[in-house]
Amino acid sequence: MSAAAVKIEEDSFGTFYDEDLKATFPVRRFTLKNSKNVTIRLINYGATITDIIVPDKNGALADVNLGFDNMEGYTKNWFNPYFGAIVGRVVNRTAFAKFTIKGFDKKIWETNVEDSKVTFSYVSKDGEEGYPGSLLVSASYSLNESNELLLEITATCTKPTPVNLTNHAYFNLAGHDKGLEGLKEHKVYINANSYTPAPEDAFIPTGEIKPVAGTYLDFTSPKWLRDEMPKAGIGFNNNYCVNISNPPTMTIVARVVHPPSGRLLEIYADKPALQFYTSNYLPTENELQGKGGSFYTKNGAFCLETQDYPDAANQPNFPTSVIVPGQLYKHNVRFHFGIQINAEESSSSCNIA
Repeated sequence: MSAAAVKIEEDSFGTFYDEDLKATFPVRRFTLKNSKNVTIRLINYGATITDIIVPDKNGALADVNLGFDNMEGYTKNWFNPYFGAIVGRVVNRTAFAKFTIKGFDKKIWETNVEDSKVTFSYVSKDGEEGYPGSLLVSASYSLNESNELLLEITATCTKPTPVNLTNHAYFNLAGHDKGLEGLKEHKVYINANSYTPAPEDAFIPTGEIKPVAGTYLDFTSPKWLRDEMPKAGIGFNNNYCVNISNPPTMTIVARVVHPPSGRLLEIYADKPALQFYTSNYLPTENELQGKGGSFYTKNGAFCLETQDYPDAANQPNFPTSVIVPGQLYKHNVRFHFGIQINAEESSSSCNIA
């Protein structure tokens, strides 16, 4: 069964009223499913991943992606965690920003389905969010028989503008509803020897690049989150400098395994940085209700966001994030979901399915 044989079904996910356009739009849901029962669900609101359903070592299926059952969850919650959305025009933080962030996550994207691929596209107009030039963005998702979710983001512009786009999925390989106790059961490897320090009160990089060696940020060998979370204060929210070639090519940036279930997530990308975030700012109480009536709370999931360096526009020693007319911005990510045998012993080498 080839990638083209992956089934795609389309149905309704409700409607969305756009306050800026004063119009109501239908929200469409797309379900991608392969022969191994791996299921990915997407909606054209924010080009958002709503569900990632994968098996454990015994074949039991679970949704490992935080999200909501309906549009009300995505639009009515007092707290907006950007679950599963494409965020931009510039993800992460930029110093001295004076504009109001609305974000691509709150927009209806145009949709095209071809074979096993769903492509969402959006035009960010000149001046939107304070950025110069119009930006045409596309985000293509596909699923293959190797249990890989492939994401390709491209963009072109009409004026020089900073661009740094990513997907903001929240994962918990124990299951989306397993919370902090489930998060502690994960082992994490990050392919980065250095990071960009940032003050905890602002998260704007200082411009330095420092080694992770000898710090709690060092995941160059796999570590249990149950051991490392107490060292990180309220949790991890750090930008890593990926060990990647120049110019960047697809390389592994992170590997996470959940030994009790055997579920494994490997992330490959062609971007030089990775934001590791352990949902430190989700509510501490049962205030944010997600799928199936579950409540999502602080430190109940992790994000691994491939990206360019944050605040690159203000840091001359960081790789530039500015594109110019005629230049194509490209960002490729491969999320591989597998099963690791003997996961208790190691997550640095894999026997995966």
